[in-house]
Amino acid sequence: MCRDCGCSLGPDAQRAQSGTAGAGLRTETVEVITAILSANDAVAAHNREHFDRHGVLALNLMSSPGAGKTSLLEATIRAVGGELRIGVVEGDLATENDARRIRDCGVPAVQITTGNACHLDASMVHDALHELPVAELDVLFIENVGNLVCPASFDLGQHRNVTLLSVPEGDDKPAKYPVMFRASDLALLTKSDLLAYLEDFKPARARDALRQVGFQGPVLEVSSRGGEGFTGWLDWLRGEIQAQRARAARGERLRPAVQPEGAALHASPSE
Repeated sequence: MCRDCGCSLGPDAQRAQSGTAGAGLRTETVEVITAILSANDAVAAHNREHFDRHGVLALNLMSSPGAGKTSLLEATIRAVGGELRIGVVEGDLATENDARRIRDCGVPAVQITTGNACHLDASMVHDALHELPVAELDVLFIENVGNLVCPASFDLGQHRNVTLLSVPEGDDKPAKYPVMFRASDLALLTKSDLLAYLEDFKPARARDALRQVGFQGPVLEVSSRGGEGFTGWLDWLRGEIQAQRARAARGERLRPAVQPEGAALHASPSE
């Protein structure tokens, strides 16, 4: 996996983090991770300041691969593209496929190809912003790399985290990957049009699993084909954009409601 975030440091690093390795190795590993996260947070704070200065809402979309992030964005652009000014940063290990799909909808999009990195970081997003008309946007969507682990630990400068859980994945994913869902401000149960065919997925069970891991936000069932849940998603989006504009006018700043695990390893810059 990724050398940037430390998830490829191997068993010795894992033992160091858990305290079962020697003191020297544990200290060295924690110092490396602390340095990575602290440097990332400094750039994230700069990104957020840039968004706030222009009154732009930044949303970090996270999920496993294939949960429907790009399809959600396409449907959102079709629904409100004439109402809201939208920009997109796409994150994948390789190809420009998703960015092309977004551009075909008439929206500016920048593709970040991370190579072997399993998540976006704040510096990648910062570089992408130079290719977008940020001052002319109402909302910037950052579609993170498909991964239910590492993206939750890296602040990108976003204001809200949105995590997708698709019906084909199963309703037990929050229990298996609690950090990702706990760090989210909104959970979307996507591909809800498949509920009639995949009877093993129970939305009530998914909601219970979310609450059990500490998720405190709203949960919406959505399909890219529209429907009541999609209307709820658009209402949430409009409300967050208006709230961000009001905060920007007052000179206030907002971080995601829930700090990711790993934040305790380092001190975030004050905002």
